[in-house]
Amino acid sequence: MNPALDEASRWERARAWIGQGVAVVDTPSLVIDLDAMDHNLARMAGFAHERGLRLRPHAKMHKSAELARLQVAHGAVGVCVQKTDEALALAHAGAHDILITNEVIAPQKLRRLAQAVRDLPTRFGLVVDSALGVARLADALTDAGVRGEHRMDVYIEIDVGHGRCGVPPGETAVVLAHSILANPVLHFAGLQAYHGAAQHRRNPAERAQAIGEAAWTAALARERLQASGFSVPLITGAGTGTFVLEASSRVWGELQAGSYLFMDADYALNEPAPQAPVFEHALFVKSQVMSRGALHAVCDAGHKSHAIDSGLPAVWFPGGLTYANGGDEHGLLRASGPGAALPELGETVWLVPGHCDPTVNLHDFMVGVRGGLAAGHVERIIAVDARGHGW
Repeated sequence: MNPALDEASRWERARAWIGQGVAVVDTPSLVIDLDAMDHNLARMAGFAHERGLRLRPHAKMHKSAELARLQVAHGAVGVCVQKTDEALALAHAGAHDILITNEVIAPQKLRRLAQAVRDLPTRFGLVVDSALGVARLADALTDAGVRGEHRMDVYIEIDVGHGRCGVPPGETAVVLAHSILANPVLHFAGLQAYHGAAQHRRNPAERAQAIGEAAWTAALARERLQASGFSVPLITGAGTGTFVLEASSRVWGELQAGSYLFMDADYALNEPAPQAPVFEHALFVKSQVMSRGALHAVCDAGHKSHAIDSGLPAVWFPGGLTYANGGDEHGLLRASGPGAALPELGETVWLVPGHCDPTVNLHDFMVGVRGGLAAGHVERIIAVDARGHGW
């Protein structure tokens, strides 16, 4: 294999940047402003601690065991993921408490998960919304030889308004709780109540209305279960767009917000809620101008370097520019304000991705920069351990 194209050699080149100025970072690369990330990390940890809430950040955003460990070191009880193999990748890389906030039905996925429950020191949890999901999970754990002392945490997902997964707050949830308790390898850990559709409603009043209704639904589900003799130890949920509302409701005991660590251009469009912590943009795509016309410049960061499901990236620096679709490998830059000038050939352009989660999934590693994007230095290279683990 050509060493210039070998993945190991790419890592070696990236690690050679450590200790050097940010100018050595190749383009397009995914860069973390570590000072901004540390600010976000501390603000969310402090928010949860002050209110006596558990914090379980969503690692599907950064997919990095190193960052998961950092969040736990700052008070998080563990992390969340969405996919079975995401959980396994992070567990093998050192994450010790992982909740899969998604239903898993496929027997082959459950077998892999059950073997990890048996063999790894990681504590795993899973959400369910069907009797089949409960039965298949219990069968997989039993077949793997898991015993009661290693039983797995199971949460019943309640549909609190998203209209995606989950059951209504009534008899179906009670039946599921019975089926969980009937299996000695399962532990009924509580409810998941996540309203994803509320996260990007721009107006705070609209978000407040949605989470108010979600809180009523989640509380009703808990009351119905308690009336049937079940203890409901915890309700988990919330996202970066609404966690202040869940925290103030006194219904949720655990926050699952994830994007706060990096933020993205789409979340920046939300009108802030009163008394919400202020988070900084910490995730950027470093790009370079490769061509220049009379009315536009072209940078080398196209759709292969950033996700576009939540819109195109914003130009962070230099100011006065807008980014337009140039295809897979190109981005078109145009002056958008009075006095704005196009960047010169070879000039660095910093982009804020529209959606951080799928953008991270496009990269093998992230470049951690300390001291600012303009004059900082590369402090470390952070692996995206669960990149592409969509099973």
